[in-house]
Amino acid sequence: MTTFLLKIVTPDGLQFEGQAEKLIVRTTTGDVAILARHINFVAPLGMGQAVVVADGQRRTAACIGGMLSVVDGVVTLVPTTFEWADEIDLQRAEKAYQRADQIIQDKQSSDTDIKMAEARLRRALVRKSVASTK
Repeated sequence: MTTFLLKIVTPDGLQFEGQAEKLIVRTTTGDVAILARHINFVAPLGMGQAVVVADGQRRTAACIGGMLSVVDGVVTLVPTTFEWADEIDLQRAEKAYQRADQIIQDKQSSDTDIKMAEARLRRALVRKSVASTK
């Protein structure tokens, strides 16, 4: 299969750089699959699972926020958060889920606290879902 150069860079540093056969990632408008010779493309990232196929191997990750660009055959993924499935701490994700849920259920929580807790809850759900694919 034809490959393309894929770079995945987060605020924590380089997560992946190499030849890939396919990238599937969630944008704010839905999932998109990138293959070799994709047209130039830029999209904001949503919150969901990312799939990287390289050397015939499929790896999944939790990918949250950021940007995706395809420029002259080079694909650059710049997510705010990117965690490979085998590196996700499932207990930590479960605790984050429980803390967020408690804030949402608390009748004295402010609207701001609830909105922030809902975002944390969604991130925890993505991590838990991706971790289950290990």
